[in-house]
Amino acid sequence: MPDNPTDDSEPLLASRIIPGPAHLRQYPAHDLVAWQPQGVLDDSLLDEIAEWLCTIDEVSPPLRRFVDLSRLTMVAVRTSHVFEFARKRAEQFAGVTPVKSALFSEDWVGFGIARIYESLMKETLIDARAFRDRATAAVWLGVPAEILKLEDKSAPLH
Repeated sequence: MPDNPTDDSEPLLASRIIPGPAHLRQYPAHDLVAWQPQGVLDDSLLDEIAEWLCTIDEVSPPLRRFVDLSRLTMVAVRTSHVFEFARKRAEQFAGVTPVKSALFSEDWVGFGIARIYESLMKETLIDARAFRDRATAAVWLGVPAEILKLEDKSAPLH
C-alpha cells in the first residue's frame, strides 16, 4: 500500500470555538461539545453552565458532551444547588433524543459532585456519567481518546 503523506485523522480531531463560556469547543466530526471550566466551581459557575446548556439545547443539541473538571482550583458549590441544577436541567431539556454527558475529574471532590449529578439524572434523557479516567470516558462517548485531552488548537467559529 502506498504511503499517504496527508493525515486524514487531523480533521476528525480538530475543534472549533463556539459561543459560550471560555474554554468551550466543538468537535463537529464527532457530534461532541467539550468544556473545560477553570477556577472555582461555585453556585455562580453552575448557573452559567445551566444557562449555556439551555441555549445549546435550543439551537442544536449535540449527541455527546464532555465536561473536564481538571482545571478547577476549588469546588465551593452547595450540594443543594447541585440538586436544584439537576432538577432544572431535567425539566428544561428540550431534546427528544438522549444526550450523553461525560463529566471527568481526577479530584475526589469534583468526581463526587459529578457522581451526584449522574445519580440525579437517572430516568431522564440526559445520560450523565462521572469518570476519573479520560480513556474510559472516550470509550463510553464513542470518540477517540486523543480528543478528550483538549489539547488541539481550536479554530474560530465561521
